[in-house]
Amino acid sequence: MRYFLILITVLSFQNSFTQSIIVDENYTPQQLVENILINSGCASITNVVVSGGNYPTGEKTYGYFNNNGSSFPINEGIILSTGKINNAPGPNNSLLDDGGDISWQGDNDLNTALNLSNSINATVLEFDFVPLGSQISFDFLLSSEQYLTNPSSNQCNYTDGFAFLLREVGSTNYQNLALVPGTTIPIKINTIRGSGTICPAANEQYFDAFNGINYPTNFNGQTKVLTAQSNVTPGTPYHIKLVIADEGNYRYDSAIFLKGGSFNTNVNLGDDRTVANGNPVCSSFDLNTSLTGNHKWFLNGNEIIGETNSTLTVTQSGIYSVEVTIPGCTSSPTDEIVIEFAPTLIQSSNNTFPECDADAIQDGITTFDLSAIIPILFTNLPANYQISLFESPMATSALPLTYQNTIPYQQTLYAKVTNISNCYDTVSFPITLIINTFTEDYSNETIGICENNSIILDAGNGFLSYSWNTNPIQTSQTIIVTNSGNYSVTLENALGCFKTKTFNVVGSEIATILDIEINDFAQNNSATIIVTGDGLYEYSLNGLDYQNSNIFENLTSGEYTVYVNDKNGCGQISKSFYILDFPKFFTPNGDGYNDTWQIKNLNKQGLEDSAIYIFDRYGKLIKQISPLSEGWNGIYNGNLLPSSDYWFVLEKKDGSRVRSHFTLKR
Repeated sequence: MRYFLILITVLSFQNSFTQSIIVDENYTPQQLVENILINSGCASITNVVVSGGNYPTGEKTYGYFNNNGSSFPINEGIILSTGKINNAPGPNNSLLDDGGDISWQGDNDLNTALNLSNSINATVLEFDFVPLGSQISFDFLLSSEQYLTNPSSNQCNYTDGFAFLLREVGSTNYQNLALVPGTTIPIKINTIRGSGTICPAANEQYFDAFNGINYPTNFNGQTKVLTAQSNVTPGTPYHIKLVIADEGNYRYDSAIFLKGGSFNTNVNLGDDRTVANGNPVCSSFDLNTSLTGNHKWFLNGNEIIGETNSTLTVTQSGIYSVEVTIPGCTSSPTDEIVIEFAPTLIQSSNNTFPECDADAIQDGITTFDLSAIIPILFTNLPANYQISLFESPMATSALPLTYQNTIPYQQTLYAKVTNISNCYDTVSFPITLIINTFTEDYSNETIGICENNSIILDAGNGFLSYSWNTNPIQTSQTIIVTNSGNYSVTLENALGCFKTKTFNVVGSEIATILDIEINDFAQNNSATIIVTGDGLYEYSLNGLDYQNSNIFENLTSGEYTVYVNDKNGCGQISKSFYILDFPKFFTPNGDGYNDTWQIKNLNKQGLEDSAIYIFDRYGKLIKQISPLSEGWNGIYNGNLLPSSDYWFVLEKKDGSRVRSHFTLKR
C-alpha cells in the first residue's frame, strides 16, 4: 500500500508538469498574422515582417502557442519573446535569460515609446492592414522572469518592456496602444506589479500572479489578460508594429502572448452620452459607423425597422446598438451606446428669496447662504448637475456660497449649470434676492421698579408677534413684572423680520439723606448732599428745577431746602440747611441800614458759642463781639473809626478758625 501511494504521488506530480503550454516554430509570419491573430477576413493584410534573435541553432523568438488544456488564461495565439520560445513552456523551474551571445539588438521605436535608450534583444512583428471597421483591438498578456518573488532592491528598477505601435501608412508618428488601462502609462514590469515583495506594487489590479514551479509557463509571473484598442478610419492603410525587448542586458527574459482571433475590426459608436458622464445630447443627434455594409439598428434591443444606412438620427433617449454585415468579414462588427438627452430644466415657481437684514445697521445689505437656495431652484435637476450663481448673465466667476448682496434691498442673480456645459453654455435663470429690514424702534430701555410695587413693560404696538423670555413664555404686547432683572421680547414686524428688545428693570426706593457737607465762608460757597438708597436720584433747591449732580455751588448765605427725588417715581425727601457768610461791608451812618457788622445765623450751625475778633489793618484788636449781639458799630473807644478794611477771626468751639476781612464805609 505504501508503494502504491508513492507511485500515485509521483504520477500526479509528473502529470502536473505535463499541463504546460506548447509552442510551434513552424508557422510563417503571414500565417501567424492572417490565420492566428486576425482569422476573420475583416482586414486586408500585407507586408508582414518578423525579426528576432538569430540563434546559430535556428531556434526562434516568435511563433504559435497553445495552452494545451492547462490553466494558462489564453487558449492559443502568438508568442513574442526576448528569448527562445521553446524554453517558454512550464514548469517554472529554470531561469530564462537567452540571447546573451548573439549580438541581438534592441529597437529604436520601442526606445522612443518607452523613453528608453538601452533596449536589447528585440522581437518584432509588423504588418500593414486596411481595416473594414472603425475600431481595432486585440487581447494580450505580459509574462516575465523579472517578476521575482524575492528580489533585491537593485532589481526593482530593471524592467523589460513592449509596445504595440500604430500609425497610418505614410506617417512617421506612432501611437502606443499598450497602456495601463485608463492612463497614458506604458505597460512594463514596474508599471504593473503585484504586492508582497520589497519592490513597490503598481496598478496591481491588472497583475495576475507570481508563479510557482508548477505552472504552464517557465516565467515567474504575468499580468492579467488586457486589451489594446484604437479608433481607425475604415479603408485607410495602417501599419502596426508589435515589439518586446529586454532593458539593459539579456538577463531575465520576457514574452508577450497575443490572443488568437482577438485582432478585431469593430464599429465604434463613441462614448456613452449620459447626464452622469456630463455629456448628454442637447438635441437631435446622428450616430454614424462610417462603414460600408448592411446595417441593423436597435433601440433598447428592438430592431428599428427600415433603418439600414450607416447614419441614424437619434431623437429620444435609450440604448442604441448596431450590427454591420461587411462583405469579406466572417463576423459582424457591433457596438452599443447609451444616449440621454439633456432635460429642459424647469425653474421652480419659487424664485424669489427674502432674507432679513441681520445686523444692527438696517441698510438692506445682508448675507445669504446660497447653498440653501441652489437645491430648490429647479424641479427636475438631475443629481449630478452643479448649479452656481452669478451676478450677471455674462459673468464667469461663480459667487461664493456665503454671499453678501451688493445692491441694497433687492438684487437679481443668475443661476447657471457649470459642470455640464455642452447644453447650457449660454443658459441662465434669474432669481431675486429680497432684503427686508426692521425699521421699527426696538431700542433697549432701563426702567425702575419701586420696592413692593409692579410695573408694566410695553413692547410697542404694530408687531405681528411678541415672545417674552418669561417662564412661561408670554406673547402679549405688555407684561407686568414685580422684580428687577432683564426682560427680553422678540418682536416680529410685518415683513417677517425679528429683533430683540431688552428692558433692564432696576430696583429703586426713596433716598435717605445721610449728611449735607457745607463749604461756606468761601469764594464759592457750596453744599454736597450725601444720600443712600437703591435708586436713581436727582436734586433740587426749589422743588422745581432738578439736577443729576448732588453738589450745589455759588450759594449765598441763608437757609436752603434740598429736595432729593427718585427718578423712578419711588418718592421724594427734603432737608433744610444753612449757608453762613459774613457781610463784605457795612455803613454805620445812622440811617438804619447796615449800621452794624455781624455774622448772622451762627446758631443755625451750633456756632453760637463762638468768638468773633475784629482787627484793624495793622493787626490791632478793635473789638470782640458775641454771635448773639448786635455786632460792631464802627466805634473804638468812643471814636468813629475811618473807612477802611478791617479783619476778623471767627474762633469756633472746636478750635478751628475762619479768617477774612470786610470794609467799613462812611
